[in-house]
Amino acid sequence: MTESKAETATKPAKELLALNPKQESEFKKKVQEVKKKKSGKASHLTPGVVYVGHLPLGLFEPQLKSYFEQFGKVLRLRLSRSKKTGGSKGYAFVEYDCDEVAKIVAETMNNYLMGERLIKCHVIPPEKVHEKLFVGSQRKFKKPSHPAVARYNKKRTAEQIEKMKDKLLRKESKLRKRLAAHGIEYDFPGFAAQVPQKKKSSDSMNASTCSDDTTPVCTPSLLERRKSMVVDDDDADDEIVIKIPAAEKDEECSSSEEEEEEEEEEEEEEDDDDSEEDDDSESEEASEEDAEAK
Repeated sequence: MTESKAETATKPAKELLALNPKQESEFKKKVQEVKKKKSGKASHLTPGVVYVGHLPLGLFEPQLKSYFEQFGKVLRLRLSRSKKTGGSKGYAFVEYDCDEVAKIVAETMNNYLMGERLIKCHVIPPEKVHEKLFVGSQRKFKKPSHPAVARYNKKRTAEQIEKMKDKLLRKESKLRKRLAAHGIEYDFPGFAAQVPQKKKSSDSMNASTCSDDTTPVCTPSLLERRKSMVVDDDDADDEIVIKIPAAEKDEECSSSEEEEEEEEEEEEEEDDDDSEEDDDSESEEASEEDAEAK
């Protein structure tokens, strides 16, 4: 039995023959093409890219690579990061050397609970993979020393602030023009409403500070015009000025004088009473002395 097996193994395989002898040459060509395809598949594998989303916080490139390498060889890995802060955006792209391994990873890791989050995975078709998707993925990430947040919040001079205001207003005016060109009637306050409007000199001179009426009689402009006008003696205004006496003051003065007179009269009456009492006492003393003498 062993000898027969060895003989069959040493014998060369029979060539494949076509049923139709006329098509034998074409059949041989097809057989060779299939063999080439099989040999090419064995030597070169098509890579597959897996999208991994809804990642928990604290997972970065080293942790993701070490975790996803348990399924197969990871060629490249890219974690999406914010340009402003450098933090993770919560999704990444993992490239495997074989597309079949990528399909297995997507099936097993989809809706997998990790860090109180359900991970979402799916395979990206080769035609949808951007050619610059993994550009810079091999470099080690370094946190930006001067991020956009610090650049935006830095201290600026008055000239720089004015330039920023002008830039924002120009952009807003262009946006309004584009909306009007497309026939969109949309009015919004925007940055223009926050900028204080400069009042014209003519408006400030003619407008009243108390009301929205036209030029009042007491404005400086009208008074200056009156002064500049030449007035004749005949046309002079014959104004009669009546000076009303201060009745209150007179009443106060009169009342005060009356009070003083009353006080003086009371004092005089008191003096008279005192004098009368003194006379009575003197007369009584004199009568007593006369009685004693007798």
